[in-house]
Amino acid sequence: MNNAVTDTPDNSENTGENQKASGQLIVKLLKVLVAFAAIYTLYFAQSLLLPLVFAILISLLLSPLVKRLKRIHIPRSISAIVLLATLVTPFTLMSIELTEPIQRWIKLVPKVSMQIKQELLEIETLFAHQNEAEIQAKEESFFSGWFGEEEQTEVDEEDGVVEKQIKQGGLNALVSMLAGTPIFFAQLFTSLILILFLLIFGPPLFSVFVNEFPAVENKRKARALVKEIQQALSSYIVTVSLINLGLGIVTAIALAFFGVDDALLWGVLVAFLNFVPYLGPAFGLFILLIVGGVQFGMSPYAFLPSAIFLVINIMESQFITPAILGQNMQVNPLIIILWLLLAGWLWGVVGVLVAVPLLVCIKLTLHNLGVVPHWIKFIEANESDLIR
Repeated sequence: MNNAVTDTPDNSENTGENQKASGQLIVKLLKVLVAFAAIYTLYFAQSLLLPLVFAILISLLLSPLVKRLKRIHIPRSISAIVLLATLVTPFTLMSIELTEPIQRWIKLVPKVSMQIKQELLEIETLFAHQNEAEIQAKEESFFSGWFGEEEQTEVDEEDGVVEKQIKQGGLNALVSMLAGTPIFFAQLFTSLILILFLLIFGPPLFSVFVNEFPAVENKRKARALVKEIQQALSSYIVTVSLINLGLGIVTAIALAFFGVDDALLWGVLVAFLNFVPYLGPAFGLFILLIVGGVQFGMSPYAFLPSAIFLVINIMESQFITPAILGQNMQVNPLIIILWLLLAGWLWGVVGVLVAVPLLVCIKLTLHNLGVVPHWIKFIEANESDLIR
């Protein structure tokens, strides 16, 4: 009887620990389910979220200018329309200027595919000549000659199939691009409308939310926080845009100086691709390698466009950008690559373009809120954090 009484507290304690462990496990499972639900929502709501995210980033960029113009008694509607037109006009003129070379290169895609195939076949032929003596030895007998003819027929048929697949692949890529064009322009038009409305009607909504809603306890801190995040993000977007603009201009001038065709097109392309760290410059390098092969053929000059861009990009990425942005905007490269892969899977090419500004926005928000500092340190991890 005494033993039963003595064991009762231990059993109760064990039961409480088991219940606590079960509760913690349930909480972790719920967090995992919420994370998967959020990813599911982001994936299937991309047509709604992409224009909204893009509009918010651009409105954060232009809001300080609208506020300054408001101080000199210029209405928000007028300043927003003027600033948006100022932002859109250069891109429109540039698109008109680049229409002809873009159309010309779109028509060249099947020809480039066939040219690459022919070059690969020539390389394959060089390797095949090494086995020529062995093939001739087999052809000395009647049966080896008969089977050799059959083998050659099969090779020719296979080459025809490969050629058809390459042509079909280029045609499918062209059709997919043309099919996605109306959706792209619809999302672009939606984004422009959202930017305009956010610039005009967004600040009053935010002011009412901060002043009237009881969820915001420290109203002064909330306003200061939003202002600090807005200034930091605006500074980041402007700085990166100017760096990429300079990269595109220098690349275009250098390519034109060395006689590369459509230098302006490639300068614009590398400027846009540079908004995607690491992957963007690598893709631009590959495109310029193909451009050099098309213009100069299989010669050492084929590496000229890619070599020019590689030198300029190394100077920009290793010296100019770190010196201008400093340490505050640094993010671990592995985190950037994983984030780009996730954004590309969720939202496609446009998601990749807005991924890094969105990551910087999240990082700045968490930093200014003073929450999860360990995650901020994880995002910024560099060589200095290594255990010696």
